[in-house]
Amino acid sequence: MLAGANVATVIVMCLVGFSDRVNPVDHPLLSTVGMTFPLFLLLNMCFLFFWIIFKWRMAWIPILGFLCAYVPISIYMPLNLRQDVPDGAIKLISYNVCSYGGNYKYENGFEVVRDYLMEQQPDIACLQEDVDSWRRNVFKEYEKCFANNDTLVLSKTAASFNALGIHTRFPILKRERIDYQSSANGSVAWWLKVEDDTLIVINNHFESCHLNSDDRRQYRQILKGEMNRDSVPAESRMLLIKLAEANAKRATEIDAVRSYVQEHSHYPIIVCGDFNDSPISYSRHAMAQDLTDCFVTSGRGIGLSYNQKAFLFRIDHVFCSSQITPYNCRVSAEIDASDHYPVVCWLKIDGKP
Repeated sequence: MLAGANVATVIVMCLVGFSDRVNPVDHPLLSTVGMTFPLFLLLNMCFLFFWIIFKWRMAWIPILGFLCAYVPISIYMPLNLRQDVPDGAIKLISYNVCSYGGNYKYENGFEVVRDYLMEQQPDIACLQEDVDSWRRNVFKEYEKCFANNDTLVLSKTAASFNALGIHTRFPILKRERIDYQSSANGSVAWWLKVEDDTLIVINNHFESCHLNSDDRRQYRQILKGEMNRDSVPAESRMLLIKLAEANAKRATEIDAVRSYVQEHSHYPIIVCGDFNDSPISYSRHAMAQDLTDCFVTSGRGIGLSYNQKAFLFRIDHVFCSSQITPYNCRVSAEIDASDHYPVVCWLKIDGKP
């Protein structure tokens, strides 16, 4: 019975691991199962320990499972060695700053973010929710450490205020908003002059899952087993429907950015931002068809970039085109002024594709 349960776990783990090939527009609910991949990965690990302790000859089942799921495991949890960063590499930080709200920990959330960026001294900082809604002027402060600054407001209504910004030492040649329908999110391409190259940096804030505080509370209750059993099926179904709807909207946004990348493939391109989607997702898989996933190629570990309890996922990503080599991409957990951690990466422009 235990061997059969282990085999079933391996089969489901592999199916879930390769579910990122499913387009959410065609199969919305099926596209949500990638979020469960770490659960089946952990279950298979538990089986491995069990067999080693009690019946080591059966350990081949979980080991074979890990081998069959090598591709999604290497995406979810890459184990690259640390690299030497070459001279001339660009240091990039992608960070959802949560509207400088301080993650409910700091009254001076903006100052904490500003000081972190001044300490890190990136060549390019791509910020999501880069809004200046009260008591300060962001540009005035950022001009002290970045020669070139630009922010595009995506939405400014009573319900939402969102913007994408770039702060860089490189001259900004122009910007273009990538066209797709969204009420509060968006993607912006900034064209930068980097020595003799024109570098396109696409900063993104893709569709969120639209889970309100009650949804998040119920999700935590389900995980902890604190919800009434009779209520779990209905609440789970409601959460899945919301996630599926967001996945379908996000897929069209991802495809729009991919089209822009394909049209400008003769330029070196960086795509980064808050994808609001896990490593095992259509969003990450589709973007990786045209670009290199910098964390998968040069990062180490799980890299949890969304730091809220019970929602521990890597939803912030950095991609680059074939003209660029990434180095030591990592999630920087030393600052907690947002509900996201920043992603830091070094990128060297090598030449033509």
